[in-house]
Amino acid sequence: MLDVRGLNKVYDGSGRRVEAVRDLTFTVPAGELVCLVGPSGCGKTTLLKCMGGLLAPTGGEVLLEDRKVTGPPPGMAFVFQEYGRSLFPWMRVGENVELPLKQKRLGRERRKELVADALGSVGLADAAGAYPWQLSGGMQQRVAIARALAYEPRVLLMDEPFAAVDAQTRADLEDLVRGLWRERGITILFVTHDIDEAVYLGQRVIVLSASPTVVQEQLKVDLPDDRDQLHTRVAPRFAELRTHVYEQIQAAKRGVPRGEDPV
Repeated sequence: MLDVRGLNKVYDGSGRRVEAVRDLTFTVPAGELVCLVGPSGCGKTTLLKCMGGLLAPTGGEVLLEDRKVTGPPPGMAFVFQEYGRSLFPWMRVGENVELPLKQKRLGRERRKELVADALGSVGLADAAGAYPWQLSGGMQQRVAIARALAYEPRVLLMDEPFAAVDAQTRADLEDLVRGLWRERGITILFVTHDIDEAVYLGQRVIVLSASPTVVQEQLKVDLPDDRDQLHTRVAPRFAELRTHVYEQIQAAKRGVPRGEDPV
């Protein structure tokens, strides 16, 4: 579904040349939920923007279903970290969710169906007439997720979407994402700085090195598919996986070379 080949990104400006991403290569098969973690400032958001066609890479390429990404592709949706800036405060919730559908030239009734289905899927069936500023932070992020779902993407990119909400809301949203992933079969690439979140959510965790970024390690998360906040997080295997990812990130900070093979 997603194929990243030798991706490189260099920023030039004010007489400085900064290599943010050096040589990233990995694949995400259709229907997989993959989490990306790495040291702070390693280029996770830069990578995601390149993958979403929002930023042109300096070298390498990103392929979506064997087609090179040169701009935002129609089969992909993006959920940003700052939900307050991605929702239009003067538009009602239903209008925010419907907005990208107008580019697809769908009929009015079909747009209404997709908006209602998406809001129902995130538990906001009765919020279509409200304004974003009338909702809590967690509810606003659900609106942002609903907007992405209504677009009917095959791939969903999520850039630290729960970083700005409280711990309890974050846990609820994590379970929401896993539930939607299982129900809809969407391929999800989820960027997070939270190691526990990456292990809880992902089928696989890709650990990035410090900048300039390469893949430090790829870790298969061999936890049961049925996960919950109460039992999964206290399981011995969860602790082992979390510790391993933490050790890899610390190694990345120290510049220890990456392992040859994924675990």
